[in-house]
Amino acid sequence: MVTRALFGLSLAAFLAFPASSQDGGESSSQPPEHTQPFPNLAIGEDRDEALKSFDLGPHMQRGIPAKEMLEQQRRLSAALDGLAPQRPGEIDAYVVTVALDSDPVFAREAREAGRVLSRRYGGEGRTLTLAGADGMRDDLARGSIRSLILGLAHIAEIMDPEEDVLVLYSTSHGAKVGLVNHYGDNGYGIFSPSRLKEVLAELGIERRLLIISACYSGVFVPELASPDTAILTAAAAQRTSFGCEAENDWTFYGDALINRALRKPQSLPDAAREATRQIAVWEAESRLTASLPQVSVGANVSAWLGDLERRMPTVATAPVGRPAVGE
Repeated sequence: MVTRALFGLSLAAFLAFPASSQDGGESSSQPPEHTQPFPNLAIGEDRDEALKSFDLGPHMQRGIPAKEMLEQQRRLSAALDGLAPQRPGEIDAYVVTVALDSDPVFAREAREAGRVLSRRYGGEGRTLTLAGADGMRDDLARGSIRSLILGLAHIAEIMDPEEDVLVLYSTSHGAKVGLVNHYGDNGYGIFSPSRLKEVLAELGIERRLLIISACYSGVFVPELASPDTAILTAAAAQRTSFGCEAENDWTFYGDALINRALRKPQSLPDAAREATRQIAVWEAESRLTASLPQVSVGANVSAWLGDLERRMPTVATAPVGRPAVGE
């Protein structure tokens, strides 16, 4: 793993993600490479000030052509306008999957995660996927902190918070201060646990299944845990996760949980246990330090999760793509 530095402030203590290895190419379906240093999103050089800045969820864009900005706004608006309203008397699942990094493994994972979670939780017509180019397609609004927050705000307006559920799957590189938003050399940000908590509280989204695939993603558990929240993370707060090389179709966590366990007609806790066991085997075989995926299920979750899972398909679907680990 390599670390990158902000101007005047080393991020070695905060960020952990490998260098991009994809071919940038000239096709519009090829994602941009990371070639420039991550800019300074903190305040000054003091660690405490930097942490306070990261808590606010800083993000920035630079050098994006005006026409590209307009096209991305149109794609996002069309996707939000296409989401169906909630059905009174039904517990509807609104599924959001987001790739916050331009390394194409995340776009591939977010796209398929949207299909798997939508099928499992009856989210057809109520699923939003935010992902950039994956090497073959570039037809969605890109994942960014801004597009994710706008998507959540729109969903909050059309869902019934007393009945409905947010199912959020985020995949990206991670940091000890939160999720890393990094799109080529144009988009940057840190989405901290406290900022996500603040956004969900502002929007009144209390019933939520949050699945976060990133290094150090366990930092989200203490902040986001609540009686009506189920939260699953790819790693403990002080551990990295694996499989995020750009050429992969899946990270370890995405492959084990989304591509395998959640395709089966089994409960969420059983799926989480299956995925954790599978990841432990892969890590042991590769002599990697255990990532220690985390699970937190609030006391009130069973009231709505049971209803959603009674609707899950009774027949499993087959995994797709190249496995995260050769078998």
